[in-house]
Amino acid sequence: MPGVVRYSIDELVKEARIAAELGIVGFAIFPALADELKNTTGTESLNPNGLLQRTVRALKQNAPELLVITDVALDPYSSDGHDGVVRDGEIVNDETLPLLAKMAVSQAEAGADVVAPSDMMDGRVEAIRTALDEAGFTKTSICSYCVKYASGFYGPFRDALDSAPKSGDKKTYQMDPHNSREALREIALDEAEGADWIMIKPGLPYLDVVRLAREATALPIASYHVSGEFAMLKAAAQNGWLDYDKCLLESLVCLRRAGADVIFTYGALDAARLLRETAD
Repeated sequence: MPGVVRYSIDELVKEARIAAELGIVGFAIFPALADELKNTTGTESLNPNGLLQRTVRALKQNAPELLVITDVALDPYSSDGHDGVVRDGEIVNDETLPLLAKMAVSQAEAGADVVAPSDMMDGRVEAIRTALDEAGFTKTSICSYCVKYASGFYGPFRDALDSAPKSGDKKTYQMDPHNSREALREIALDEAEGADWIMIKPGLPYLDVVRLAREATALPIASYHVSGEFAMLKAAAQNGWLDYDKCLLESLVCLRRAGADVIFTYGALDAARLLRETAD
């Protein structure tokens, strides 16, 4: 994606300081790991000196005012490229839950303010909340990706992290794009299990679902302006087909208008600069 790169820890800290100065309130971080660190159960996710844990500590030390949000899922660490453990070609939901819970605790120990399970395993919010509380991290929040569709718009992100499934797809645990009513059930379940925020992903193609969610819950709603959405804006702008600045801000306004309280976007720095210019 134009303008989006994978950062080393020291370079990410520099970007975090710029973001904080522009008024951005939080960073969601995703690790890109070498294949030799991956295995079927994602044990590298528990390494206290792993890439993500070291990054969290560096961000909290150098930009303590920023909210640090960490991803909880096996796919960055899995040799299978799936969000859950694979056994005989199938995702085993219940075997995955304790691994996700341990991962969340490891991230909280490193200093994460919010853990964000993006795996879509059933029951993982309860498992993570219980594990965090038992470990003494009662103030660590959970942003649950409880409405995450099996979307074609994730392609650039998966390429960047080299985390696409090695076989099969994610349709057995991510949601069917044809179905909006299932979102209401997922929201109710994750809210009952202890989620502090809920996430709807992707963003713009699912504005109707953001609105449904806003009417169904009082929890804060995050919406993810995903890699494919961002890449389309950049590609069209490079071809002279639209004004990137105007369309980026309009896209984010659409998400906010539909009911999103928090927006995750690869255009955050661009948007923050544009808003600063407007304010000036």
